[in-house]
Amino acid sequence: MEVRWLEDFLSLVDTRNFSRSAELRFTTQPAFSRRIKSLEEWVGTTLFDRGTQPISLTAAGGKFRPVAEEVLRRLYQIREDIRQIDKAAASTITFAATHSLSLSFFPRWIRSMEERAGVLITRLDSNHAEECVQSLLKGHCHFMLCHTHPSVDLHLPASDFTSIAVGDDRLLPVSAPGAHGEPLHLLPGRRERPVRFLAYAETSAIGRAVEHMLAQRPDPASLERVFVSHLAAVLESMAREGRGLAWLPASQVIEDLKDGRLVPAGDETWVIPIEIRLFRSNEPLPPKSEEFWSHVIGGAARSEPVATKAKNAST
Repeated sequence: MEVRWLEDFLSLVDTRNFSRSAELRFTTQPAFSRRIKSLEEWVGTTLFDRGTQPISLTAAGGKFRPVAEEVLRRLYQIREDIRQIDKAAASTITFAATHSLSLSFFPRWIRSMEERAGVLITRLDSNHAEECVQSLLKGHCHFMLCHTHPSVDLHLPASDFTSIAVGDDRLLPVSAPGAHGEPLHLLPGRRERPVRFLAYAETSAIGRAVEHMLAQRPDPASLERVFVSHLAAVLESMAREGRGLAWLPASQVIEDLKDGRLVPAGDETWVIPIEIRLFRSNEPLPPKSEEFWSHVIGGAARSEPVATKAKNAST
């Protein structure tokens, strides 16, 4: 059974004339008649009384008419619904972002982008760095947003991926304050009294940047790892509770520092400069995403490909 047979049937119900319906259906009368006959064979009975002028529905045809109308109505409706879903999907710009940037940077950044590009339809999936990279590699998102640092490679080859800097940030060693505002946990610590250290898990690229800095220092810190998490927000919460020192993105803890809930736990030599970068595949993206990328390039300070050793870090 073909959908056009139902459309032919309802056209003939309306016109009650084979020639007129054939014309409206952009076909010849013999071809139109054959399709009506095919429908009747599929139903198993005659639907039109051809002995009357104009032709009329048989009893079976009268019973079949509301069924045909309902079937077509539902088919048209579901087709339109699916088309709208496809239109919405094509217009949606999808991002994968690390947890810390999802909470702190993304809302402000996307609002600033909308000031140039207009209202955007977006979807954000938040995860740790390795999962965000996999999302981009597998094509599950159009863009990936993360912190970057020269010491960490995200394994995104320049032949396949491009990135652009969209912001600067810093990893700050922070601690809860003591009674007089001094940090409870202060770098560099001593061997006999190491600093309690809230560390990132192995899945955290920011954590790898911190480990690299600590390993490269000529004056190493004395640290005691007392807690591990891949979430910067969890480390922030633990630091506020006085459980230890953590290196956290300045963009994330700016309010904590302003309100005195956290204080710097080391001088500038312990601060790690990092970038916030937006990554994409070099393959063509849907038009809305390509348009968004053009706005990003227009508003960013610079754009450069990801090097073979991409050296990117994020939580």
